[in-house]
Amino acid sequence: MNWTIIIIEAIVLTAAFTAMILIPLVKNPVWWIADYPKDIQEEYFKTHERVPSAFFSPTVLLKKGMALLIALALLLLVVWLAGADDFWSALGVGYAIWLFIDWYDCFFLDWVLFANMKSVRLPGTEHMDAAYHQKRYHFIQSCWGMLIGLIPCVIGAALYALLFC
Repeated sequence: MNWTIIIIEAIVLTAAFTAMILIPLVKNPVWWIADYPKDIQEEYFKTHERVPSAFFSPTVLLKKGMALLIALALLLLVVWLAGADDFWSALGVGYAIWLFIDWYDCFFLDWVLFANMKSVRLPGTEHMDAAYHQKRYHFIQSCWGMLIGLIPCVIGAALYALLFC
């Protein structure tokens, strides 16, 4: 496997992930309302129409499902470019990049950037500084992301092994 390619892939995919999150978020923070802590959601819904925000609502499942399918397709490309030799190397490369992005999302985007960017706060919640700095909430969400990430990584590694090994 080529570690230079893996590092480049991690950087490129992290930049793409950042754009995929930031562009809709800055234009319309409500787009990602399901990812905000519940206390922020409830404060927003006091003055705005309630939109589906539960994890198992059709809207949220559609968004998350599409993201997982995109992740699966990108995973196949990433492990192929990295030169994975078998299922285990494909799983290792794919999951390592998944973890890198997941931790970047938690420790930089959530803890630093979003906690301090007023432009991504839901209307009517701009005053809730403490709620936007909930590190524990974002860490728990990151742990769920690590667990959920196993799904496309295992499926992608299996598909890779079937198709290319």
